[in-house]
Amino acid sequence: MSNTPPPSNQLKRTLGPLMLWGLGVGYVISGMYFGWNLGLAEGGTLGLAIATFFIIIMYVTFTFSYTELACAIPRAGGAFDYADRALGQRMGFLAGMAQNVEFIFAPPAIAAAIGAYFGIFFPLMDSTLIAIIAYLLFTGLNIIGVRAAATFELMITILAVAELLIFAGVCLPEVEFANLKLNALPNGYEGVFAAIPFAIWFFLAIEGVANVAEEAKNPQRSVLIGFGSAILTLVVLCLLTFVSAVGIDGWETVVYPPGSSSPSDSPLPLALAKVVGERHVLYHLLITVGLFGLVASFHGIILAAGRSTLEFGRVGYIPKKLGAVHPKTKTPANALIVNMLIGIVAILTGKTGEIITLACFGALTLYIISMIAYFALRKKEPDLLRPFKAPFYPLLPATALGIATVALIAMTWYNLTLAGVYLVILLISYLWFLFGRKKH
Repeated sequence: MSNTPPPSNQLKRTLGPLMLWGLGVGYVISGMYFGWNLGLAEGGTLGLAIATFFIIIMYVTFTFSYTELACAIPRAGGAFDYADRALGQRMGFLAGMAQNVEFIFAPPAIAAAIGAYFGIFFPLMDSTLIAIIAYLLFTGLNIIGVRAAATFELMITILAVAELLIFAGVCLPEVEFANLKLNALPNGYEGVFAAIPFAIWFFLAIEGVANVAEEAKNPQRSVLIGFGSAILTLVVLCLLTFVSAVGIDGWETVVYPPGSSSPSDSPLPLALAKVVGERHVLYHLLITVGLFGLVASFHGIILAAGRSTLEFGRVGYIPKKLGAVHPKTKTPANALIVNMLIGIVAILTGKTGEIITLACFGALTLYIISMIAYFALRKKEPDLLRPFKAPFYPLLPATALGIATVALIAMTWYNLTLAGVYLVILLISYLWFLFGRKKH
């Protein structure tokens, strides 16, 4: 069977390194604006810092290794294509399902945050309705064309990055090292493991760049530059945001709003209010532009999810119609619409935290299988054209594999019920794969 889809099912090559950087940073940047602070309640400053330190190592080593795979096999399926080629159809299917769980369940969680964010400005509007409208709007934008989608993503990502730099510039002069030590490890070192999902949220979905490699003008060059610059940008933003927010008045300030015991989804406004007050123009600017950060990730992951589902449909692991490309726009319209419908159902459950955790389970499974596939391809196809090779082989992929495995075990231990839900999703889909699908 040919590895190249027929011309009618090929995606259009329109993306350069700058667009790929915008997509890579955009997929992830909402994690700087909300979600990560919930890890402070689990591990405190030190606990989340330790977890984030190892997760940064995991993502840097994983990104170098994954870039090699993306440049050698520039296909829209990403991890699914790599595992399918290296480990066979069954492992390829599991990698693809894990990728689908990550990319399909992350957007509804972000959409719920968008709805809640709008609620600050328009308290009379229903936040769930706003989230659904956002889904309809950005799915439509992705159907229109990838270049339009990527251009929009680039613009709002630049705005979101600029706002994080402004936030750090305002807050860093007020940071005191003593504040970083306040109640730094409230739950002991056990809190480090409990904080892992929230450390992952800082970088979740960066690998989505690989899913648009098929649409890069020069995938070997563009993916390397775009992927590498994106992870570097995100590491810097992560460190700046963490220190700037927590160093103002301790971690509890950016977890619990004044007079409340319920965790907040708006850590940066809480920190900035301590510096400039709630009536300052910078405070309102942060809230406004923070919404762009959420939109950037929401829109970008919808784009990546469409490509992941498209590839599954192309090979017949799900109905073939989901593997069709729109004849005019050359975008995976059917896949985008189905993903949107699943996302809207997830939004209606109201279980935002649980949806995030499910996405993290999918991500870690994807990372583990991808690194196993990486080693298998190096052994199985040593002569495969690899325009980029990860340095320090086998140290980098082994490091990514080891940390991802420990993180998955820890997440399972602290989220047994959700781990069970995730396993049921994989089991049911795998049984259908074995017995219910037509052989392709």
